[in-house]
Parts: sequence; C-alpha cells; structure tokens
Amino acid sequence: HSASSTTMASDEVHDAGTEEAPIAADDDASPGSSSPDALPAPPTAASKKKKKKGASHKGADGAAPAIAATAAAPGAAPLPAAATTKQPGALQVVTAPADQLAERSGRTTATHKFWDTQPVPRLDETLDDDEVNDVIEPNKPPEELRREPFKMPDGFRWSDLDVTSAAILKEIYTLLNENYVEDDDAMFRFDYSMAFLEWALTPPGYDPTFHLGVRSDKSGKLMAFITGVPAVARVRGRDVAVVEINYLCVHKKLRSKRLAPVLIKEITRRVNLRGIFQAVYTAGVVLPKPVASCRYYHRSLEPKKLIEIGFSRIAPRMTMARTIKLYKLPDEPLHRVRPLEPRDVPSARRLLCSYLNKFALAPNFVSEADFAHAFLPRENVIDTFVIVTDEPESRSSPANGDAASNGASTATSNGRTASTPHGGDDDDTVLASATARAERVTDMFSFYHLPSTVIGHDKHRTLKAAYSFYNVATTIPLVDLMRDALVCAKRLGMDVFNALDIMDNPDFLKDLKFGIGDGHLQYYLYNWKCKQMTPNDIGLVLL
Repeated sequence: HSASSTTMASDEVHDAGTEEAPIAADDDASPGSSSPDALPAPPTAASKKKKKKGASHKGADGAAPAIAATAAAPGAAPLPAAATTKQPGALQVVTAPADQLAERSGRTTATHKFWDTQPVPRLDETLDDDEVNDVIEPNKPPEELRREPFKMPDGFRWSDLDVTSAAILKEIYTLLNENYVEDDDAMFRFDYSMAFLEWALTPPGYDPTFHLGVRSDKSGKLMAFITGVPAVARVRGRDVAVVEINYLCVHKKLRSKRLAPVLIKEITRRVNLRGIFQAVYTAGVVLPKPVASCRYYHRSLEPKKLIEIGFSRIAPRMTMARTIKLYKLPDEPLHRVRPLEPRDVPSARRLLCSYLNKFALAPNFVSEADFAHAFLPRENVIDTFVIVTDEPESRSSPANGDAASNGASTATSNGRTASTPHGGDDDDTVLASATARAERVTDMFSFYHLPSTVIGHDKHRTLKAAYSFYNVATTIPLVDLMRDALVCAKRLGMDVFNALDIMDNPDFLKDLKFGIGDGHLQYYLYNWKCKQMTPNDIGLVLL
C-alpha cells in the first residue's frame, strides 16, 4: 500500500484464489490445496487489461492513490470533493459501495474457492460482536510446521535478497518499475525509489529471510518478489505480532507460470517458522473479508501540471486561471513548524502513541528506534514536521508501548514472542542521549514520497505525489496543521497530496479542497476475527 497495490495486482490476488489448476511441480503449491495457515495474497502486478474509454483508473490499492484523481482526462483538472460530472471520454467518480463493485466485476462470494479454505471471515459472515477479538485458528507448534521450501517450477530458484545491497536494490527497483504498477491506459507507472524501498523494508527487527525473490536458473535475472515486514499491530486493544505483506510482483512474461501462489506459500512458511501467524494487508478488491473499507482523497498542489499530464481535469464552468487560484496555498507555513530531529523522537513518539490509542487498528511503535526509522526525514522518502514548546514534559503516564521500548522482542496476544534479528538497544541508547535537550512536541504531521513516471509525455517525466502518513494536532486545529502540511509538500516540489479517510482525516478533507478518489482500499487481517471497523476506527497506514 498500502498505497502499493494496483488494479492489475488486485486481479491476480483474486485469480490466485479462484483457480484450482496446479501452479508448481508439487501438489502443495496448488491454490486449491493451500494449507489453512497460508498468509494472504498481497497485491501483485497481473496482466494488463484494457478498459473501454471512460472507465476509471485504479492504482495499486484499487483506489488509484498516485495514478488517478477524482476524474481524469487530458486537458482537465481536479474537482473539489463534492463535484462530479459526466463528460465523453472523461473518467468518472466511482461511488458504489465495495460489495457492489465486487459484484459488477463478477467477483462474488461464489468465486472465492481459495479464500474459503483460509482462516479468514467469510464475506457473508456478520461481525458485530464486541467480545470477539482473537485468532481464528490456533497458532501451530514448531513441530507441525513445514521445514523445506516449496518447490519451484523447472528453470527457477528461490533467492534471499539483501535489500541493504545497492546492486540488489537496483534489481528490485527495475522489476517493480517495469512490472508492478501501471494504470490501465498506460499513462502513469509507480516509481519506487531505491531509497524508499530500503526505508520501507528495513525497520528495526526486520528479517532478511522475508525479502524473497525468484531468479531464472539460466540468466540469474530477478523474475519475482514478495516481502513481509514484522510489526506489532494493536487490534481493539490487543497487541498482535504480524507481518505486513507487500510488493508481490511477478515479471509480465512469467504470469502464465502462476508463481504468485507459490511465493505466497513460501513467505507464509518462513513467517510461521519465526512464530508469526497473523498478517495485515490491503487490496483494492473485495476478498473474504475486509475489516474496513476506506477511500483515497487527492489535493492538487500543481493543478496546471496535473491537467497537462491527464491526471485530472478542469471542472465545469472553470478555467485554468480560476482552477490555479482555487488551489493556491500560502508561500510559508502559518505556524512555527520545523523538521523532526533525533532529539524530538522520545517526545514525538509518546505524542503519536497516545493519539493512536483511540483507534481500533493501529501500529505500536514499541521502541524509539522503530519511531526514528519511520519518521526521521529522509530526502525524497519521508518528511515529518513538528511544533514544539519549551514547557517540560511529564513522564508520569508512559505512552502506549513504553514498557517494551528497549526490548528486542514483542509478546503477541497469545503469549508467543516474535523474534527481531535486527535493531534493538543500541539504537535506543543513541536516541536517548538527546532526550535531555529535547523540547516537547505538541503537534506533528508527516508524509512520504511516492512518484510516478509519466509515460510518453513530451514535457513532464514525473508525477510527484505526497501521501499523508501520521498527523497529530493538540494546540491548533487539525485543518490548520494540515494546511501547513500542504504548504510544506508544495515547497518540496510535490504535485499532489493524497490522504485516506482514516483516523481524523475527514476533519480536513473538505475544507482543504481534497477530491474523492475513484476506488476503495480494503484493510484485511489474516487469521484474526474481530468486529467490523469503519474508516475512522483505522489508525494504520501501510506503505
């Protein structure tokens, strides 16, 4: 996702669960016979499908975070949130509920043969019991877990990928750039930078065996990829060790080989061997069963450019000049914001963890090293800004996760411990050295950078998109804080600012002229059942 899945990806997620033909040399690799403890299929790039003119773009999450705004056609600009129109050849806003969208595309409950074998809630299952919040199937003891890797089709082999290696990162970047995300009209393609991938895949506690590739025996070329990143999620008050499954990508030439289900089963096996049996993931399609359904919203920062590249269009009765004026922002932030610094980490982490306590699904940044990795600014990757005060900070009420802040392991809801082979006390010691000098952080906003290549345009090569990450306002209204976020993003060269309707984000979307996206982003939990959530119950952003 996060913001990292696509319509193409979503198609393969669906297809992997509905076909029963063998996908590898051994029977265990058949999706029709997948083991009940298999982790879910994250979004992957499937074969490109042509749409009729006028159909909506959908990006990696099915909601087109960086690939389409509310409506798009060459020579047009984004609409305010409430504006919807129909024009020949223009992309229209999709407003149907997620279940209706699934039915229209033929993805009904009857087609989920694979998912019906998995420990996930059924689509027709009602989840409204506040008391239900636990695993679906008990975690398996080590002696019941498969030790040998799943067999690959002839001509291919597994490859553990060291994402700290520049050469390996370049291979991953090339595979994703050429095969992972592209809109249906071949106008935009996600362009994950090598620095972004390293940031996303190497938080403290990451496991290098969860960065899994498939290579050609003949050429040695990287042909497929999947990742799992260990994390701790708080689910309705319970801490759960999970993996965030992401970046499932198979080379376009190999999709007939049905490698995706084999990748999923192998990453499942590896994750289970580390004592983790739950996962969190997002997708644009409706599978059994979303814990929540959310929407993307888009705010133009450079409307003229967005119009020129066909990302968005001019609303009826508007001109280019009036559109530019409509989206004009102040030249400077209205408040005294500055970039997050290492000395701010303890205070900023407590602020965010305290804020996230009110949400039903949220991350638990269990250490200062976790928080520092996620939020300290990295050029063209992540930016975090804070408002501070000189007033002293009380430590009498530790924020969520402080009890585990210096530990290298995290207890799950059933008492198991998830191993964390990287990171730990040394990182926290370095950060702690600056604590005495730290001012108190009272407000913060953050966004990450995910550009797209503009395909075949003679003037513009890149669409620069900022994605809202985590934001907390305590001394000023959230709408004022996020106006400053838009200003800072524009000053950093961003063309569009994207946000989900999760957390308290709806409080600023309308006032700041965000336009609604054209699809839904479904949140899923694997091997976990709890009461259904609304977007404002969600406090988790997946990269």
